[in-house]
Amino acid sequence: MTKRILLIEDEKDMVYAITLELQANNYEVLTAYNGMEGLEKAKKEKPDLIILDLMLPKMDGYKVCGLLKADTRYNKIPIVMFSAKAQEEDMKLGKELGADAYITKPFESQVLLRKIKELLGE
Repeated sequence: MTKRILLIEDEKDMVYAITLELQANNYEVLTAYNGMEGLEKAKKEKPDLIILDLMLPKMDGYKVCGLLKADTRYNKIPIVMFSAKAQEEDMKLGKELGADAYITKPFESQVLLRKIKELLGE
């Protein structure tokens, strides 16, 4: 069965590049361009994994992650935080909020794919 990944990212070029990469690896990709839309889609679609940018319009990635991880209906969905913010405190906060992984931009697609496969138990 095809795994579904929700990509919450506001940079269109990044969304396009990651979507192509994921589809080439047989994942179904759902997209959201701001935190509110991402949260709604996560709840409605219940994806197998979420790739979540931190710097988002309407609601930042920390808030989205915290709300999903605090809800027993969604807290089992692995979340990969994805950000240009590479400071130790950013990563620490992401982990505290329940993020399952933290990947900094710019990133290598192989690193992202390996982490996705690991979190999905593939």
